Amino acid sequence: MAERPGRKPRKPHTAHVVRTERLTPHMQRVVLGGDGLAGFTADTCTDHYVKLLFGPAGVTYPEPFDLERIRAEFPREQWPVTRTYTVRGWDPEHLELTLDFVIHGDEGLAGPWATRVRPGETVRFMGPGGAYAPDPGADWHLLVGDESALPAIARALETLPSGARAHAFVEVSGPEEEQKIDSDVKVVWLHRGDRRVGEALLEAVRALEFPEGRLQAFVHGEASFVKELRRMLRVDLSIPREDLSVSGYWRLGHDEDGWQASKRDWNARIEAEQESGGRATDGAAAA
Repeated sequence: MAERPGRKPRKPHTAHVVRTERLTPHMQRVVLGGDGLAGFTADTCTDHYVKLLFGPAGVTYPEPFDLERIRAEFPREQWPVTRTYTVRGWDPEHLELTLDFVIHGDEGLAGPWATRVRPGETVRFMGPGGAYAPDPGADWHLLVGDESALPAIARALETLPSGARAHAFVEVSGPEEEQKIDSDVKVVWLHRGDRRVGEALLEAVRALEFPEGRLQAFVHGEASFVKELRRMLRVDLSIPREDLSVSGYWRLGHDEDGWQASKRDWNARIEAEQESGGRATDGAAAA
């Protein structure tokens, strides 16, 4: 996470936990707030994301918190690690930032943290990043993803004007994981059960009768199914690259550190092979 040469070091935002809520058996909401968010904004993209900073257990940092100082003075194994989460909601009037976390029991870092964190605790994060928002000039929209993409898909649907044409497919483990989304677009909820992540999404999109007109697509989630849908949209259907937001948020068998370290190279290779008509052999997604 070192800064690129010539780039001004970024300073983390500091917030505190305002409240938490269990939305479904495997989705936990954490709302952050406080005056430290006064300079924060997340109102241009529906896929805005932040990178939460987690210090290793037992490590404390001097105040005021200075990430550059930590990297200069602490051994690398004691640096904070990051976990990336989509902004589910941003309320600039009340300075409240809403993040939703997929929970897999005690597995992972951010999920268990989200289940045990309590109001008042301090949270630091970088961001926001983001690049996608529904284009009002598109004739229709396609939004596809698993649980990891649900916050971004929900936020996009809630910004679409009434009457906008859209098809939204979201794969979750079962019916208990469905959420209410404030949109008049009918979400097709696909229940995974014991199937591989993304299989149901691939079937649903391949079976869709694509409407006429210009399509804008948002496809995110586990890298293997995202790769296949990118091929369908970009190669088979010749959808222009500028009308696609397609990327693997995560990859089976990899934690975020491992996936983020290799994602750029994977994406470049998959994109090059697909654009040239080749066929990649590994499950990675192209951005």
